[in-house]
Order: sequence, then structure tokens, then C-alpha cells
Amino acid sequence: MLDLVTVPCLADNYAYLIHDRETGHTAVIDVPEAGPIIAALSAHQWRLTDILITHHHDDHIQGVDALRAETGAMVLGAAADAHRLPRLDLALTEGSTFPVGAETGRVIDVPGHTLGHIAFFFPDSRLCFTADSLMAGGCGRLFEGTARQMHASLQKLSQLPPDTLICSGHEYTASNLRFALTLEPENTQLISRAVTVAERRAQGFPTVPVPLADELATNPYLRAHLPALKTAVGLPDADDVMVFAEIRARKDKF
Repeated sequence: MLDLVTVPCLADNYAYLIHDRETGHTAVIDVPEAGPIIAALSAHQWRLTDILITHHHDDHIQGVDALRAETGAMVLGAAADAHRLPRLDLALTEGSTFPVGAETGRVIDVPGHTLGHIAFFFPDSRLCFTADSLMAGGCGRLFEGTARQMHASLQKLSQLPPDTLICSGHEYTASNLRFALTLEPENTQLISRAVTVAERRAQGFPTVPVPLADELATNPYLRAHLPALKTAVGLPDADDVMVFAEIRARKDKF
């Protein structure tokens, strides 16, 4: 099992460290800035071996070159986005596998937020790093992809084991849940989650990662197939993608 450390970066980003005790290998997922990650590595006395990139946006990659220069770590990212990522030592595609110590990670192609967005799933440790695809209580904006692409990406992720920890890239949870409550104001699990998130934020704690089971119970983007959600957005007879698109459009204006 990999050890997991959540590293706050910038104003509201997260990077994640994963560490294999058996081999001493350590990877980071996304590098919004190098300083907090270097500090976390030092605090744990871990040596960074791998840098995993989910997508090309600056707030996920702008610290990569500095961190590589500091640690000599290998950089892994999507082959489809190699032209707009820091130099890759290993280019990845859907289904690619790679080791972090004794554990094998798998790449899941999750376009929508960007066309080249990927997620990293570690089945033995039940960890999935989704960045700006599936987020805590929400999903990323559709900057490059379509609603159909993002819906398909989230459907892939929804099929992972329910106890998988979803490690997303931003502290947007409170806002996401406030919006979700406009659609499902009587969802008791959602109400309880919103209270817990508010308490954690008041104490300065991250609200990620989150078990996939919690997302399935409260995240409207994973619930667009439900008759109650379709009715809530005034599309009782629409297909799931159309309902998903309406939910995303409403959140963009929220």
C-alpha cells in the first residue's frame, strides 16, 4: 500500500505525494509549485523518483522543471499533450501502466476539462488521481472538451471500486456542494457532507481526498441518470448527456 500525503499549493491547488515504503520510491501528482512539495519531501525524508502530470494547465505544471532540476525525477504525462507539457521521459496513453515502487499505476484517459487530460489509478492502494476531471462534489469546466466527452470520462471513473479515494486537484468542495444542494436539497447524505466540509474548512483542513462512494451519493455529475435529477433541471425525459450538460451549464453561472 502506498502512503499518501496531500500538499496544498498556490491559492487552492493540491499536489499529492505517494510513497512506497518497500522500495523508497516516491511520486508526485502534478506540480503547481515546487516549494511546498520540496518541503513535504524533506519533512518525510523521502526521495522523489517520479513526477506524474494530469494535464497541461499552468497551475498543475508550472513547478515541474524546478522540481525535476532539484530531484532528478522522471516526468510522465500524456502522449497526446506532449507538445504542451514539460519534456516527458515517458509518454502515456489510455491503459498504459507504470511502476511506483512495487505498485503498478494505470492511466485512464479522461478528456473534457482538456482534451489530453489523464487520471492515474493505483488499484492495490485504491487511489485515483483525477485532478480537474472528477472533483470533490463536482467536475472541471469544459474548457476544451464536450459535455459528452466529460460525461463519458466520469462514467469510466464511476466504475472504479467504491472505496477508491478520489484525489482531485482543487479546494472547490464547499462551492460544489452548495450548488449540488440547489438540485437535491433533500439528499440527506449531501446535507451531512456539506456540514462536514464546512467544519473542515473552518479548521483549515483539506476536504480531499474523498471515497468514490461519497461522490456517487452526492456529486450531481455522477447522478445525471437519476429521474430526480432530471426532473430537478426540467428535463425529465432527456438522455443522461443532455442532463449532464444542463447541470454543468448551471454550475458555470452559479
